[in-house]
Amino acid sequence: MGISPSRSPTGAPRSCRSFSPTPKNDTSFFGPVAGRVAGRIARGRFVLDGKVYHLDINDGRNTLQGGGRGFNKVIWTVKEYVAGGDSPYVTLYYRSFDGEQGFPGDLDVYVTYRLSPYELGVHMNATALGRATPVNLLQHTYWNLGGHGAGDVLGHTLRLHASRYTPLDAEMLPSSGRGAAPVAGTPFDFLAPTTVGARIRGVVGGRVLGYDANYVVDGEPGEMRPVARALDGASGRTLELWGNQPAMQLYTANWLNHTKGKGGAVYERYAGFCLETQGYPDAVNHPEFPSQIIRPGQVYRHDMVFKFSF
Repeated sequence: MGISPSRSPTGAPRSCRSFSPTPKNDTSFFGPVAGRVAGRIARGRFVLDGKVYHLDINDGRNTLQGGGRGFNKVIWTVKEYVAGGDSPYVTLYYRSFDGEQGFPGDLDVYVTYRLSPYELGVHMNATALGRATPVNLLQHTYWNLGGHGAGDVLGHTLRLHASRYTPLDAEMLPSSGRGAAPVAGTPFDFLAPTTVGARIRGVVGGRVLGYDANYVVDGEPGEMRPVARALDGASGRTLELWGNQPAMQLYTANWLNHTKGKGGAVYERYAGFCLETQGYPDAVNHPEFPSQIIRPGQVYRHDMVFKFSF
C-alpha cells in the first residue's frame, strides 16, 4: 500500500487498555505534505518576537497539520519535471501567503520527489520572506510492505533508531515539563527489532489501540542518519528510512475503518504504518524543544530517503 488515511484528531499514546471499538473513518491524509506546521499547536496560538498569533483551530481546542486548509489542501505548481534517466524527479512549489491559517509572513516552499533504483528521496525546502515564521513540514505516506491489499502490518518487524520519545497527554500534546523520556521498559521500545503488534495492546493512539507517538531520533539533527527499518517477513521486503530531522512520528493506521482503496481493496485498522520525520510536536510553545522558527533569508531543509530491498 503506498498511501492511506490519517490518524484521529484526538487521543494520546499512553499505557491503557480501554479503547473505542468503532473508530471513525478519517481519510483526510492520503500521502500529502502537511504544513505550514505539521502536528498540533496547543490552543492554536503561539508567541513570536513578542506578538501573539492565533491560528485556525481544527482539532478540538488546537490546531492540527497547519489548520483546516493546510498544505495538504492547496494547489501546488509543478516547477520542474524530469521523466527520463536514472533519477527522474518532480519539484512542486507553493507560495504560502502572510496570514494563511494565521501564520505570519510569506513562505516559499519546494518539495522534490526523486526516484532512483530502489530508493525514493523526498526533499523539502522553505524560505521565509519578510517575517519570521515557524515551519515544520511532514510527509504523510502509509506503507504496507506486503502489498496494499495484504491485510494488517502487525507482523512487520520494526527497528527505530530512537532511545527516547516525547510523552503526550490526552490531546496529543507534549506533557508540560517532561521533555523526552527513555523508551526502555515501555511499549514504545523498538531499539531492537520487534514486531509492530508485539506490545501494541499497551498503548492507545487517538483513543484506540495503536501507536501514534513521537520519537526523538538518535544522532545529530541536521545530518542524514538512519531513522527506521521495517521488514515484512512474508514477502521479504525491507524498508529503511534515513532523515535529517530531530524526531519522527510512528503511526499505525489506528483509525482506518473499512476504507475503500485502490483495486477494490478495503483497508481496516492497522492496514499500514507511517514513519513521519519531523520536528518536535508543539515546539512553538516549548522552548526546551529545538526551535522551528525560520527567519527571513534562512532556509528550512527537510530531507528523507526511503531505501527498499528484497
